[in-house]
Amino acid sequence: MGNMNSKIIAAALALAATLTTTSPLLAHAFLDHSDPAVGSTVPTSPAVMHLWFTQELEPAFSSVTVSDQSGAAVNDGSATIDPSSPSEMTVKLKSLPPGTYTVKWHVLSVDTHTTTGDFNFQVGKG
Repeated sequence: MGNMNSKIIAAALALAATLTTTSPLLAHAFLDHSDPAVGSTVPTSPAVMHLWFTQELEPAFSSVTVSDQSGAAVNDGSATIDPSSPSEMTVKLKSLPPGTYTVKWHVLSVDTHTTTGDFNFQVGKG
């Protein structure tokens, strides 16, 4: 009887280990792509920054900040998430002179996992 219980416990532990190592990878919202694209150079100032994620986002707990080389924010207002496209976040931008800009995002997916990240893009000739 004890041997059978230990096999059941071992199987349950193996299943639990499998679930804990695979499910977080499926549950986080990661940046899929953006416009302007990560590391890109655009010829003129974009009016809007678009970020697409791998999961639907929770609007109240998701944000993005675009800043210039001195660290000053250049986004024109807060990020928004369109209910018809809940994995896309947009933020309006002020008119950007040539230079390098940093995009920092913090998102909460609808299944309550947070992720953060950042990347740069350039306006004008690099």
